[in-house]
Amino acid sequence: MGITYTRQGDYNLPNLTLPEQPEVELGVYAQMRRRFLRDHHKILYYNLLTHCALTQHLYDIEQAAMDMEEQLIRQMADQQKVTEALKAQDQMMWVQEMNNIRNAAREIVLHDIIYAV
Repeated sequence: MGITYTRQGDYNLPNLTLPEQPEVELGVYAQMRRRFLRDHHKILYYNLLTHCALTQHLYDIEQAAMDMEEQLIRQMADQQKVTEALKAQDQMMWVQEMNNIRNAAREIVLHDIIYAV
């Protein structure tokens, strides 16, 4: 399989294309990771992109982040005794506590997975 060229002025430029990659819907964490790599770690970003590994990397990051967030929320809720009994007794307190737990878990995920190299 030979490389084809297109003449642009005085130069012959190769006709390069990336192989087709599966279409994967990426969530919030994957988008944050892509933006972080593109803005702060350009070499890693372009290496992953040119080796057709960026989509898989972002998918793996998304899965790891979601799993870690879920696990942290469960653990923190158990430690702080935020249970269904509290939800039945005082819904507003339960919502406040769960929002605090969710925000804390998200901060940990962002620090440990999304913004880590």
